[in-house]
Amino acid sequence: MTQLVAFDSDDVRQDIAGEKSEAVLSLPSARIPLTPKEESQLWIKVDLRLMPIIALMYLLCFLDRGNIGNAKLDGLMTQLKLDGNQYNIALTLFFISFSIFDCPANYIIQFVPPSRWLPGTMILWGLIMMLMGFVKNYPQLAGVRFCLGIAESGYYAGITYYLTMWYPKYMLQRRFAIFLGAATSAGAFSGILAYGINFMNGDGGYQGWSWIFILEGIATVVVGCVALLIMVDYPSTAKFLTPNERQCIVQRREFSEVDEEGDLAAQVRAAITDWQVWAMCIVQLSITVPLYGITYFLPTIINNFGYSTSASQLLSAPPYVFGVIVLLVVAYFSDKTQLRSPFIFATQAIAILGFIINITDAPYGVKYFGTYLCVAGPYTGGAGSIIWLANNLEGKCKRAIGMAIVICMGNLGGAVASNIFRSQDAPRYLLGRVCHFTLVDTDNTDVTIY
Repeated sequence: MTQLVAFDSDDVRQDIAGEKSEAVLSLPSARIPLTPKEESQLWIKVDLRLMPIIALMYLLCFLDRGNIGNAKLDGLMTQLKLDGNQYNIALTLFFISFSIFDCPANYIIQFVPPSRWLPGTMILWGLIMMLMGFVKNYPQLAGVRFCLGIAESGYYAGITYYLTMWYPKYMLQRRFAIFLGAATSAGAFSGILAYGINFMNGDGGYQGWSWIFILEGIATVVVGCVALLIMVDYPSTAKFLTPNERQCIVQRREFSEVDEEGDLAAQVRAAITDWQVWAMCIVQLSITVPLYGITYFLPTIINNFGYSTSASQLLSAPPYVFGVIVLLVVAYFSDKTQLRSPFIFATQAIAILGFIINITDAPYGVKYFGTYLCVAGPYTGGAGSIIWLANNLEGKCKRAIGMAIVICMGNLGGAVASNIFRSQDAPRYLLGRVCHFTLVDTDNTDVTIY
């Protein structure tokens, strides 16, 4: 006998464009049966519509914020006459502006349709990225990096919140892993693209590092324009779904009924005063310091193993490929078992091993293997911690603000990471690696308490 999954008819309220509007789904009052096969086909349909463009957008987002690490090897430091501290300060300014505007940006998405807000921010940061290719001195570089942080602040937290409005709790991490897998893939693409773009060195009077920013900025603007045409808002208003499918998705979301109504100010206060939010801030901070440290300095670290600039760009790609594989496998089993903390523990143990290898006097080949572990651990653990919090916050506004706070604190980890790999510590970068090891170990303690 075929098993049926039944859903009752209900009215769904959505907040779009600053107004509370009621989208009353045109459904019969009778119970609507969906077989497991039909429901599976529905989620495939949703995945194919949402995930490719979301993943591509975030790939370019992380590519644009992290490509300065590749530009550093391609002449940025020399032409702009930067010393090590100035480069680190330029990295830090991105995270300061990102953290300041992160929470306000995720509040705005309550009132502006995601199909306009998210592509709009992407087009803006693409234009800023192009401008970075034309900077002539350190103050200009610092100013543009600060502006890039403002433009990108609306995307990561916005997409994270957006996914919670589409997927049930224990289907969420697999989708989030695809989303974050794009960021991990950006590390691989960044090295390969930098290697190819460097052959344009001198074209049009610009060095290779300038072309990295210009070409990748153009790609971002193009994808942002495409996203404006194909992104959708929320399940209750998605025209590519039938009324029955819209109702199924809304009712399958396992968040509280306060998702759809309640005082926004009260939900904001609830997010700010919830201990879970601040506990997860510590966890996320402990993850993002090593994550951004390895993102910005991996090409330099590999270069100090004795490889040429071109070889270092190419060799920075395989660790990220490994990281994507680990991320997707862990996300699958985390959703399947409906557990978060054991997998965060496991991935951080992987990272600890990688940092221990790189602190020692092991041969460079062994240290290069250690970088695989250094990449896979933080990228995978970060996905688990964010989804763990999202699963535990009720109320769509509280969830949006709570996640934005955690992401904001996490990005302050990027500011820390930007300043612990100092030029005077090359080639071992002992300070940075010891900090990474300590923070990852702290993260496992925090997960136990949480």
